[in-house]
Amino acid sequence: MATCPECEADIEVDEFDVDKGDLISCPECGSHLEVTGITPVELDVAPEEDEDELDEDEDDDDLDEDEDEEEDWDE
Repeated sequence: MATCPECEADIEVDEFDVDKGDLISCPECGSHLEVTGITPVELDVAPEEDEDELDEDEDDDDLDEDEDEEEDWDE
């Protein structure tokens, strides 16, 4: 059993089903939580990703696809 750091709700988390760094949601308040400890299971509020970071990741994916297409043309 772990406790949500936002709303203090008890969250049933099996330490064998999670790894440190995993992300889960609180069923009570919906907060995004990160597993910071395993024995016992400890949770902390997950760091928020900036929209800029998400956009950069999408741009990187687009570049990878473009490179694949260029390789097909070279063949």
